Amino acid sequence: MADELAASVLKYLSENEPIDTQDLAKVLNVDHQKIVGVVKSLQSLGEIINAEQRLNKSYELTEEGKQVAEKGSHEALIFHAIPDGGIPQAELMKTVPNAKIGFSKAMQAGWVQMDKKSEGGPKVFKKVDKIEDSVQDCMRRIQDLNLDGITDNQKNEYKKRKLVQEVKFASYLLSKGADFKLSIAKQEVDLTPEMISKGSWKDKTFKEYNFNALGVMPHCGHLHPLMKVRAEYRQIFLEMGFTEMPTNNFIESSFWNFDVLFQPQQHPARDAHDTFFISDPASAHTFPMDYLERVKKVHSVGGYGSQGYKYDWSIDEAKKNILRTHTTAVTSRMLYKVAQQPEFKPVKYFSIDRVFRNENLDNTHLAEFHQIEGVVADYGLTLGDLIGVINEFFKKLGITKLRFKPAYNPYTEPSMEVFSYHEGLKKWVEIGNSGIFRPEMLLPMGLPEGVNAIAWGLSLERPTMIKYKIDNIRELIGSKVNLQMVYDNPVCRLDK
Repeated sequence: MADELAASVLKYLSENEPIDTQDLAKVLNVDHQKIVGVVKSLQSLGEIINAEQRLNKSYELTEEGKQVAEKGSHEALIFHAIPDGGIPQAELMKTVPNAKIGFSKAMQAGWVQMDKKSEGGPKVFKKVDKIEDSVQDCMRRIQDLNLDGITDNQKNEYKKRKLVQEVKFASYLLSKGADFKLSIAKQEVDLTPEMISKGSWKDKTFKEYNFNALGVMPHCGHLHPLMKVRAEYRQIFLEMGFTEMPTNNFIESSFWNFDVLFQPQQHPARDAHDTFFISDPASAHTFPMDYLERVKKVHSVGGYGSQGYKYDWSIDEAKKNILRTHTTAVTSRMLYKVAQQPEFKPVKYFSIDRVFRNENLDNTHLAEFHQIEGVVADYGLTLGDLIGVINEFFKKLGITKLRFKPAYNPYTEPSMEVFSYHEGLKKWVEIGNSGIFRPEMLLPMGLPEGVNAIAWGLSLERPTMIKYKIDNIRELIGSKVNLQMVYDNPVCRLDK
């Protein structure tokens, strides 16, 4: 069909030169855009035709203008709605749509008159016997793209009345090119093995390659810097022989998030100003009851060489559902699962996922962030093992400036905070916490005596800030993120 239309265009152009594509579309009774498509196709074949672009303007009817073309102008409808004996103005205005402007235009044209002294209120009468609805006639002509005889003043008047609107479009003035011909052969775009073996390529016309064309950009997403660094962290853990833990529980019970970690129920971290509590469902109901009783005992009266906290432990407090404050809740579940195995085997686990804390927002704190956690459980592990593993882990991340500071955690003893020097902020920034899990946490699970568990956790955001030299965490995640930053930042490559 396209080839037939191209042949028709060339044939007409050979006898009628030059011609505008708008006029050509009327002659050939074809949509103008199809003619434009053929012109573009012919231009790609060389200098067969010359095409000079022209910018044109025309008019088309609005929805109101289409109604006028079909049913008549507002003023004509007013005129035809008036009976021979006249009609009260109030009744007339209810009878005809757009009566207000129609009545005004009818009065202005001298078609109607009004008797204000008539009994019962103003009354409207016909002033002439018949009318000629020139507005409807113009609307029909514009609809048929016949603007002959319609003055510029009329067009402006109809635009003001919002009966027509101006539209702009491009057309082309066509003339014969230097290589004009009536017949065209389709240009080949590929040199095939069959053409070479048969020698038919000698008789083919090949389309020239445009080596300057940029091509079409592929539609694809862009990884956020957090996801780039996360992928590197995960790869490092896997290289070090760790197994990834399932982390799909954003909502945890206070039992797994706090109590099993030997964190007392009166601890400030369990207050509403530090933790987000869930209202529906507010409580969890399924627990391993024998384990729960051991946890209750070590909190209340002690055990395993510990005197406990000496308070009345409440199961109602343990049942409360929260948005987990750390992924150590995942670790506690995994270590309990290991303890239920018939024979203990050393394990190395890691997790990377989101946690939630009721924090005051500043340039290094958010209420929602990612935590990275690693844990190793084996016989005879010491603080030296913990420092060595952490140093090796961060060395693979490309972070070598580390400091360790003694700290307190309810569930680790000894405990250490990990600091790294931030080149952008020009100061030491805390990037993680670490320690050896207490016997009060491990032994109630059922792990054998002599088994220690070393663990460390850090945020994903702060090392990412160090890597990408971002000094405000709110520019990295949240509503203030600059999407251009996401597009522009390179793939994360850590010096291992």
